[in-house]
Amino acid sequence: MFDPSAALRQGMIGLSKNTKVRDVVEKAPVSKDVVKRFVAGTGTADAVGAVRELDGHGKLATLDFLGEDTLDKAQAIHTRDAYLDLLADLADAGLTDGGRVEVSLKLSALGQALPQDGKKISLDFARSICEAAAIAGTTVTLDMEDHTTTDATLESLAELRKDFPTTGAVLQAYLKRTEADCRDLATEGSRVRLCKGAYSEPASVAFQDKGEVDMNYVKCLRVLMEGKGYPMVASHDPRIIEIAGSLADKSLRAADSFEYQMLYGIRPKEQQRLADAGNRMRVYVPYGDEWYGYLVRRMAERPANTMFFLRAVTGKR
Repeated sequence: MFDPSAALRQGMIGLSKNTKVRDVVEKAPVSKDVVKRFVAGTGTADAVGAVRELDGHGKLATLDFLGEDTLDKAQAIHTRDAYLDLLADLADAGLTDGGRVEVSLKLSALGQALPQDGKKISLDFARSICEAAAIAGTTVTLDMEDHTTTDATLESLAELRKDFPTTGAVLQAYLKRTEADCRDLATEGSRVRLCKGAYSEPASVAFQDKGEVDMNYVKCLRVLMEGKGYPMVASHDPRIIEIAGSLADKSLRAADSFEYQMLYGIRPKEQQRLADAGNRMRVYVPYGDEWYGYLVRRMAERPANTMFFLRAVTGKR
């Protein structure tokens, strides 16, 4: 049966990789309100300001300096240095204690796909960021990208955890392998963010039906909640959030032994409700100039966001 929402999602994900469309959109007179709704700003000061505001409302944060799929070593160095500056500024602002803020990073933004020694370069740069995070009193989570990088990312995670055991992992429920990966990672001290996934993947490796993805998310979440690690429930789905609370209660988990995570600008009232109820509620805060790919994937995840975006691009808000 034809699923128009799935078709829209696949189309939008395709646009996230289309450089010609990106150039048109980035040069279009897009309302600043569109980008500001989902992206904290372009610079380090914007990111620190967003964290300070969230902290004032009892919410935690993880910061992502936007960028991915770089084949330019100079750009990878720029990304590494941006994280080093960010961590120093967060520490100077007194925001890094007690797990209030961490950083999320994509290995592809650190040069993982560089033609020569990409994996080593990205791992070395990630290690530098982990060292800076440790000095600042916080930690790092490795974002997961499309399925072709999953094994390489988990291998880099294992290397980083030798010296930085709190380095977080991200697993995607739409991948058929993820339940097994959850079992491998649900160990003492292991931080695992479980999300649904936001890339276009083939049926050979990923569930295509939303119901199947949701079902696998719950299976994977049960594994994490029953394990000895620290689950991070990354979902905006009210039903998933309700199930997560039930699984935590059934597993006798304390409120500080897991957390909820949502994206900056999406369901802010629900974020506040969860925080006010005594839950650990972390907001994923992106910033930087490379907002296009990130923003289009957010549109793909939620059709209502797509219409909001398109109205702004065409000046018909």
